[in-house]
Amino acid sequence: MASTAEILSRVATRPTWAEVSLANLRHNFRTVQKHVGSTVTVCTVVKADAYGHGAIECSHALESEGVKWLGVTSLDEAIPLREAGIKSRILLMTGFWRGEESEIVRLRLTPTVWEPWQIESLDSAALAQGAARHPVHLKVDTGMGRLGVTVQQLPAVLTALVAAKHLMLEGLSTHFAASEVMDAPSVTEQLRNFETARRLLREAGVEPVFVHMANTNAIISRKETWANTTRANMRGNSMVRPGIALYGYYLPFQRAGREVSGGTLRMPVKPILTWKTRILSLRDFPANHPLGYGGTYVTKAPARVAVLPVGYADGYNRQLSNRGRVILRDHYAPVVGSISMDLTLVDVTGIPGVDVGDEVIILGARDGLSVDALEHARLASSSPYEILCNISKRVPRKYSLT
Repeated sequence: MASTAEILSRVATRPTWAEVSLANLRHNFRTVQKHVGSTVTVCTVVKADAYGHGAIECSHALESEGVKWLGVTSLDEAIPLREAGIKSRILLMTGFWRGEESEIVRLRLTPTVWEPWQIESLDSAALAQGAARHPVHLKVDTGMGRLGVTVQQLPAVLTALVAAKHLMLEGLSTHFAASEVMDAPSVTEQLRNFETARRLLREAGVEPVFVHMANTNAIISRKETWANTTRANMRGNSMVRPGIALYGYYLPFQRAGREVSGGTLRMPVKPILTWKTRILSLRDFPANHPLGYGGTYVTKAPARVAVLPVGYADGYNRQLSNRGRVILRDHYAPVVGSISMDLTLVDVTGIPGVDVGDEVIILGARDGLSVDALEHARLASSSPYEILCNISKRVPRKYSLT
C-alpha cells in the first residue's frame, strides 16, 4: 500500500503557497551591513521560523552570504538549525529553562542570562562538559519591563558572573520599547540606563566583547544605538540585531503621534515572500445578494465572484474581510464577505478573461501593483510582524535563488 507521502506526490495539492526569494534575503542582509558599516557585527534574527519564512532555509542562505551570528528565541529553535548543519554562532535571546544547560553547552549555543541561577547552573554544565569558558550574553532591562536584570539588581548578577569560572561574559544587551518613535523620551532614558550598566561592568572588571541594543528601526533611525561606544572610555564591539528588515519591512516612524517620512528614514530592503493561490470557482450573482457567513456583504449590482482556496486557517487575517484586496490579471480585486476558515471571496466583476485556475497574489507585488504586509497590518490593526508570522504551516514555502 502506498504511503500518504507517495499518494500526495502523485496528486495535485491545494493551490495555495508562498514563494520565498533567498536572493532578496541576501540582498537585505547586505543592505543592513552596508548601512551600519563593516566594523559592526550583524546578528540576523531568524526566530519564529524566520518570521514565518523558514528558519533553516533562510539560515543557510544567510550563512552562505557570510553571516556569523543568528538570533533565535530558545533552544527548541536552535536545535533544528544545528541538525541542519548550521555552523554560525547562535544567540538564545530569551534565555533558557532549567534542564537545558547541558544541551546548550553541547551545541555551542550562546544563551542570554540575567538571573544568578542561570549563571550558576550554566557554569556547572560547562564544568561537567569540560568547557573552559562558555560564552553568555547579559541582558539588562533598561525600561521595557520584560526580560533582563535591572540596574539596581545588577551587582548581584555581576557577583555571580565573576564567580563563574567556566563562563565568559561575551555580550551585553538590551531591548528598546519604542525605537520607531523618534521623540520617545523612553529611548533616551533607556540609553542612559544602559550606559550606567556598562559603567558598573567596567568597575567590576568585566568587559564584554559585544554590545548590542538596536533592532531594525533603531538601526535605521538611531545611530547612537549601534555606534561602537557611547563614551570614549567604554570599550566593546558593536552588534545589531535586524529582524523584520531581513524579510523586507520595517515599521513606519512616528513623531508625537504622527507618521514621519524622509530619505534618512529609509532602507532599500525588499520583501522576500509572495503569497499566492489560484481561483477555485467562479460564481455569478444578481444585485442584492448576500455573500459569505452572516451576509456581511451584499452585492450592489450583478457581480462575478471568485472563490479562493485560502482562509484564516492559512493565516489570512479575518480583519481583511470586506477590506482587503488581491492582485489578479494586473488588477486589484476586493475581498467581499467574511473570510472563512478555508475560503475567501473576491469580486472580479469587470476584470477581463478571469478563469478558474488563474494565479492570484494575496501578498506581494506584480507589474506596479502591490499588496504588502504593511497594508495587511494597517487594515487589520496589526503589525507586519504578526501578518508574516501568522502565515500557517499548511501554506507550503517554495524557495528560489532569484
